[in-house]
Formats: sequence, structure tokens, C-alpha cells
Amino acid sequence: MKELIQNEMIRKTVFIVLGVVCLTPLVSSPIALALGFGLAVLIGNPFEKHLHRYIHLLLQISIVGLGFGLKLNEALQAGKTGFFLTVVSIFTVMVLGYILGRVFKLEKKLSYLISAGTAICGGSAIAAISPIIKPGTKEISLGLAIIFTLNSLALFIYPAIGHMLHLSQEQFGLWCAVGIHDTSSVVGAAGKYGNEALKIATTVKLARALWIIPVSVITMFIFKNKESKIKIPWFIGWFILAILLNTYFPVFDGLSSSVTAIAKSGLNLTLFFIGSTLSIGTLKTIGIKPLAVAVILWITISVGSLVYITS
Repeated sequence: MKELIQNEMIRKTVFIVLGVVCLTPLVSSPIALALGFGLAVLIGNPFEKHLHRYIHLLLQISIVGLGFGLKLNEALQAGKTGFFLTVVSIFTVMVLGYILGRVFKLEKKLSYLISAGTAICGGSAIAAISPIIKPGTKEISLGLAIIFTLNSLALFIYPAIGHMLHLSQEQFGLWCAVGIHDTSSVVGAAGKYGNEALKIATTVKLARALWIIPVSVITMFIFKNKESKIKIPWFIGWFILAILLNTYFPVFDGLSSSVTAIAKSGLNLTLFFIGSTLSIGTLKTIGIKPLAVAVILWITISVGSLVYITS
């Protein structure tokens, strides 16, 4: 019993120390994610049961903090640039996801969750759609596991491809916002590429996240469940408020750099938390067919958006 307590204390100490390290400039977003995953694989996550509820909250607070690094004209320009690509990509992924689901004979609800997660904003879209279509626990877990796995890969792959193709900050920020599923990985990859890419990626991705609302309404009719409530990402309103405060109140000019630096550290910690919730056991639950559908959708949206952006 005493040995078990000591081992648990060691695991918790290692977790906390690594978390603190991720808050420093020494650790980049991909490294923070890798540290979390390495910890989960080697010694396990001692806080896994309680961590999920804090991941989304910390992510939302960090994104609002990034709003203080943006001016309104920058946000509007980024939103305008990404609007057409957002609409086309969401429609394409949802239609292609339906077709692939039929071809691979996936459960309709699992196929829909993967499509929505890829098309809009990863885990947040799955969380919003699930109460409407009412999938089983296994289907939700599978959808989230697949999306988070591909997000983790994107955090390493996207910056490498961006540098290889010599993408500009604007091009890379837009590509991240469209091609990567989850907001945390979008911001992590863009932040590693550069501050301008981070501004564009954050703005376009949050504008994209608002599509949860119309897609949820359409989903109600597809699955004939008009009694469900739509989950609206209200924190986006706080992000917009932060932009307005930074634009029209000069007092925030001196604080913006400090707030955005803290927000970036918060995002690194978020990615460490996300990495620590992944495990070999989780990855083993992913079947070949749903993974194939998700990968095809991801490659389609990644390659298609990249060709459009660079043409």
C-alpha cells in the first residue's frame, strides 16, 4: 500500500513538473503534445479522470487571450479571406463523408461524427452533434480518438510541409484553419510557424467553428430529432470582445503582448494535457475502416485547400 502511494506521488510530481515546463518558452506546441503522449505511454496519466473537463476550458481561455493580439481590421480581413474556402470545404467534406461511409459500410452515426469533426472543428463539433444524433458511447469514443490522433500528426506535419513549400504566413495560417480539425492543433501549428500565421489561423478557425450552428440545425432534420438543443460555442463572443477592446481602447496596447504570451503558454499546456489523454490502448480501439474514411477526408481537405491557397 505504501509503495502504491509513493508511485502515485511520483507520477503526479512528474506530471506537474512537465506541465510547468510546457509553460516556458523552452517548449514548442508539438513538443508539449509529445511530452504528454510520452508520459501517458511510459507511466500513465495520474489525473486522466479529471482532466477532460479542464482541457476545453483552458483552450477557450487561451484563445480569448489571443484576441488581445488582434485588431478588428485584421480579424475582418482574415474572416473575409477564408469565408469562401470554409463554405466549400465544409460542404465537400460532409458530402464526401456520406459517400465514403456508404462505400466502407460504416455505421451512419459514426460516419457523420467523423465528417462533422473533419469539416468544422474536431472534438468540439463531435461534442455538439452527439446530443442530436445520439450515437453510442463507443461511436463517440472512436470519433474522438480518430480526430485527436490525426490532429496530433498535423501538429508535426503541417509546419514541415509549410516550410518545404515556402508558404507565406498568410497562406499557412489559412491552410491550418481549413485543413486541421481541432482548434488546439490549428493554433499550435500556426503559432510554431509565426505570429502572423497564428492571427489568421485563429480568426478563420473560430469563424469556421460558428458553422456548428447551421450544421446542427440541418442535422436535426437529417436524424429527425427536433427536440435537441444546439450547443453554441459562446466563448467566440469573448474572443470578439477581446479584439474590440484591443482595437478601440489604447490602454490594452501595453498589455497585449503580455496577454498573448500567457495565452500561448496556456495553449502549450492544453496540448500537453491532450497528449496525456492519448494512449496506445486508445489508439488500438481505432478500426481500419473508420480510420480510412477519416484519413481520406483529411487528405482531401488538406490537399484541396492547399492547391486553392497556392494557386
